[in-house]
Amino acid sequence: MEKSWAALFALCFGFFMILLDSTIVQVAVPSLMTGLPATLNEVFWVNSVYLLTFAVPLLLAGRLGDRFGPRRLYLAGLVIFTAASLWCGLAQDAPDLIAARAVQGLGAAALTPQSMAFISYLFPTNRGAAMGAWGSVAGLATIAGPVLGGLITETLGWEWIFIVNVPVGIIAIALVLWLVPNWQPRHSHRFDVPGIVLSSLGLFALVFGIQNGELYDRTTIAAILATGAVLIAIFLWWQHKNPNEPLLPLRLFGNRTFSFGSLTGVLIGFAMAAMFIPLMIYLQSVLGMTPLETGLFMGPMSVVSAVLAPFAGRLSDRIEGKYIIIVGLIAYAAGIGSVALIAQPGLDSWALVPGLLLCGVGIGTIFSPLSSTTISGLAPSLIGAGAGIYNMARQVGNVLGSAAAGLLMQIASTDLLEAARITMLLPALVLLGAAFTAARMRKELVAAH
Repeated sequence: MEKSWAALFALCFGFFMILLDSTIVQVAVPSLMTGLPATLNEVFWVNSVYLLTFAVPLLLAGRLGDRFGPRRLYLAGLVIFTAASLWCGLAQDAPDLIAARAVQGLGAAALTPQSMAFISYLFPTNRGAAMGAWGSVAGLATIAGPVLGGLITETLGWEWIFIVNVPVGIIAIALVLWLVPNWQPRHSHRFDVPGIVLSSLGLFALVFGIQNGELYDRTTIAAILATGAVLIAIFLWWQHKNPNEPLLPLRLFGNRTFSFGSLTGVLIGFAMAAMFIPLMIYLQSVLGMTPLETGLFMGPMSVVSAVLAPFAGRLSDRIEGKYIIIVGLIAYAAGIGSVALIAQPGLDSWALVPGLLLCGVGIGTIFSPLSSTTISGLAPSLIGAGAGIYNMARQVGNVLGSAAAGLLMQIASTDLLEAARITMLLPALVLLGAAFTAARMRKELVAAH
C-alpha cells in the first residue's frame, strides 16, 4: 500500500503541473496585453487554445494508455508539456505563444487519463481516499494558478509562469520513472480516425464561433457555429454506426451515473473557466490590485479547497457521493454569485472574502466525490475509456466556458466592471444547473466483467 501511495504522489505531481496551467495564465491577462502586446481576444485564445488541445485528444489518449501502457503515455505527455513550456516562455508575440500553448495542451491530454486509470489499478478497493488526494490536487491546482501566477508575474515577469514548468517537469519525469510501476493493461484497441477528425473539427468550430462572435458578422458566425454543430452531430452518428471500436463508446452512457456525472463535469468545467478571467480583470483593472496582490488575495480560497478535498473523498466512501457534490455546487454558486452582485468600483476588497471562501468550500467538496462516483460501476476494460471521457467532459466545459466568457467580456468591453459582473453571474447559474444533474446520479457497484 505504501508503494501505491508513493506512485500516486508521483502521478499527482505531474498532474498538478498541467492543471495549474489551465488557470495560471488568467492572473497575467493584463501583463500579457501590455507585455507582448496582445488584444483581449488574443489573450483569451492563449487560454482557450490550451483548453481545446487539452480536451480533444483525451479520448484517444485513454485508448493509447490502455494499449501501450499508461506509464509510457504519461511520460510522453510530460516530455511534450515540458518542452512546450519552454517554447511559451520564449515566445515573442501572441501568435507564437498561442501555438506553443496548443502544443502544451497536447502534452497535458496525453497524461491526464492515465492518472485516473492508475488509481483504479493501484487502489482496487476503497478508492475514496485515493480519489480524495487526486481531487485535492485537481481542485488546488485549478485555484492555485492565480496565486502562483500573480507571484511569478510580478516578481519575475509573465514569461516565467511557463519557464518554471521546465525544472518541475524534469522532477516529475524522474519521480514517475522511480515510483510508478510499468503497468500494462494490454487492451487491444482500434483507432477511430474519422471520429478523431470529426470531433476535433467540430469542437474547434464551436469554440472559434463563440469566442470570435464580436469579430465577424452574424451570418459568418452563424455559419461557423452551424458547421460545428453539424460536425458534432455526424461524429455522434458515426460513433453509433461504427462497427469496430468507436472513439466514444456510447454504451458507457447506458450507465446513468456515468452519464450524469460526465454532464455535471461539463457544467463545472464551464463555470470554473468562465469565473476566473473576469474576476482577475475586476480585481486588477477595476480595484487596482497588482498581480501579486491578486494572487495572494485568492490564497485563502485555495487553502480552504485543499483542506476540504481529502475529507470529501473519504466521506464519499461512507455516504452517497451525490449529496456531497450537490452541497459543494450550491456553495460554489452562492460564492461566485455573491461576488458578482456586490462588485463595484472602490469596493473594499475584504467584502469579497466571504464569497471567495464559499467558492473554496464548493471546489473542495466537488472533485473527489464526483470522480469516484462517476466511474463507479464501469467494467475494468472500460476504465481507460471512461477516464478519458470523464476528463474530456470537464475540459470541454472549460473550453466552452472560456470561449463564452471571452465573448461576454468583448461585448461589454467598454465597461469592464459591467462586463465582469455579467460574466461572473453566468457560472453561478451554470453551477445551479450542475446541482440538478448531480442529483440524478447514484453510486453503483463496480462491475466484475
